[in-house]
Amino acid sequence: MTFAQTPLHRALQQLTRGRGSRLVGAGLCAVMLSACTLSPDYHRPELSSPAQFKQAEGWTQANPSDAIARGAWWEIYGDSELNALVEQLNRSNQTVAQSEAQYRQAQALVRSSRASLFPSLDLTTSRNRSAQGTGSSSSSLSNNSSGIRDTYNAQLGVSWEIDLWGKLREAMNANQASAEASFADLAAIRLSQQSELVQNYLQLRVIDEQKRLLERTVATYERSLQMNQNQYQAGVAGPDAVAQARTQLKSTQADLIDLAWQRAQFENAIAVLLGKAPAEFSLADSKQVPALPQVPVMLPSQLLERRPDIASAERNVMAANANIGVARAAYFPDLSLSMNGGYSSSSFSNWIELPNRYWSVGPQLALTLFDAGKRSAEVDRTRAVYDQTVAKYRQTVLDGFKEVENYLVQLKVYGDEAVVRQEALDAARDSLRLTENQYRAGLIGYLDVVNVQTTALSNERSVLNLLQGRLVASVQLIAALGGGWQAEQAFAQQE
Repeated sequence: MTFAQTPLHRALQQLTRGRGSRLVGAGLCAVMLSACTLSPDYHRPELSSPAQFKQAEGWTQANPSDAIARGAWWEIYGDSELNALVEQLNRSNQTVAQSEAQYRQAQALVRSSRASLFPSLDLTTSRNRSAQGTGSSSSSLSNNSSGIRDTYNAQLGVSWEIDLWGKLREAMNANQASAEASFADLAAIRLSQQSELVQNYLQLRVIDEQKRLLERTVATYERSLQMNQNQYQAGVAGPDAVAQARTQLKSTQADLIDLAWQRAQFENAIAVLLGKAPAEFSLADSKQVPALPQVPVMLPSQLLERRPDIASAERNVMAANANIGVARAAYFPDLSLSMNGGYSSSSFSNWIELPNRYWSVGPQLALTLFDAGKRSAEVDRTRAVYDQTVAKYRQTVLDGFKEVENYLVQLKVYGDEAVVRQEALDAARDSLRLTENQYRAGLIGYLDVVNVQTTALSNERSVLNLLQGRLVASVQLIAALGGGWQAEQAFAQQE
């Protein structure tokens, strides 16, 4: 390791030439050398990033004024009850609480490693009672026939490991990067839990809409059954029409009952996400389903700062890079300065007196001369860990690109399908209206009406199921884009 002749070095030379200034010069040397680092210069691993997403054609690009970029991305659905639930999740979710506690542990490690850069001060007091046999050669026994001796000791010590090769600083940098990775992991867990809550909520609201549809259908089928029973009693219709109407009614009632347990599952899942027992939570029916939002999409390069899991993987690369410097520093000697002083006496009454004082001061230089390749193996291990984290980072980025592409194409296909499904539903409604008119006119039998009603109801439910899929896919796309999380802003706020 070489140093250029800077003004600092020239001033240092002047100081060390004077008498009585060698200690100052040594201190400045230690400070200057502590700025050295043995870890490789860090650069973000190179990536092959596409210019744009393959399926992003026709999508709105991200804009800082959009709701998704403000952090509270769930507000894009315009549902005040959903907003309140997510805020409650942010406060009470136990999975988030676990991750938050893990982040606080990482922060404590950073503070601990930073403290190792400074001297430590210790105070020790003790009282020892000892004895030796009469055959001992200790001269002190001549003054104490019993062989029992009391010793009182008070010592104040200062020790400081000078970070000559940057080992302590690199360890602190590694812990700092790990803490930032833990902070990003916390954001990723929070985003995952928020996404799960929003998906469950939206699916529950679609089930509420299906329930209203089936309730209206059941009411219609009940009127149809009553009408067929009246016609049968009047001799106008046969028993087969009554049986068909009753079968249709009971099947639809069964479907309506089936929705109850589906809704309960989503409601219970939301309760757990809020940190509550299912028995303590209930969600009233809603009169409408939140509208499908237009999700803005950013460029692939922006995904690196928008996804917390990618930011976490990149911070782990930084930590692994710093650990290489820690491993390399083991080849160089450790220098520590220590100073101790205190009082030691065999009598408590004159313990703290000048004749009983003692002190020691001096440096210690420790260097491992032979370790059978242990340090070399540790350097190789840290390099392998670094290569592993780089590969994991690149794979995380690729997985992020894949998820965004998948949800983009899913929403695009769902959008195209929704157009066709709506056309099929409109046609089914027209067919049902015409068929019912023909039945009232006596032109066709009731079986024809049943078949058309079944087709219409199936199309109604298909449209709602497709809406549910589109809403869920929109949430998944927002989560794949990182929600409203921004790496640079988040880490700046953390500091």
